[in-house]
Amino acid sequence: MQISKGKVVTIDYTLTDDAGNVIDSSDGRDALVYLHGADNIIPGLENALEGKKSGDELKVTVPAKDAYGEHDAERIATVPRDMFGEEDEIVVGAQYHAADPDGQPVVVTVVEVTEGSVTVDGNHPLAGQQLNFAVKIKEIRDATDEEQTHGHAHGPGGHHHH
Repeated sequence: MQISKGKVVTIDYTLTDDAGNVIDSSDGRDALVYLHGADNIIPGLENALEGKKSGDELKVTVPAKDAYGEHDAERIATVPRDMFGEEDEIVVGAQYHAADPDGQPVVVTVVEVTEGSVTVDGNHPLAGQQLNFAVKIKEIRDATDEEQTHGHAHGPGGHHHH
């Protein structure tokens, strides 16, 4: 069976940056299970897996634009510290849930803290980075009607949202 839209695919993967540092890996954890063609994974990786078969192993280099996008300077903002309310300690690297100018939820990362202001970055932490995947395809199966309707794969034993 080949990977195509509507297939549930199980992969083992290791994600590294250009310096070879491991960013994420399924090693020692459950494999990644996703519904192909439903935007469950980044586009560059999904496109590379199209048509592959169970047992295939491949290395995929995904440019930033096909991963988490280019780094967008407009997503960096400096806001008054009092916008964080009674938060005692705001540290660089901390992440907060906020809303973008369109009211859409976004996770922002603190990049600078001064006495009166906090600078936050709404870019994905991997924005602007080329990503390198080593992937082994473990299993491919047809998605169930429920999985197709929900737009994502369900784990063993049925439907669970985390």
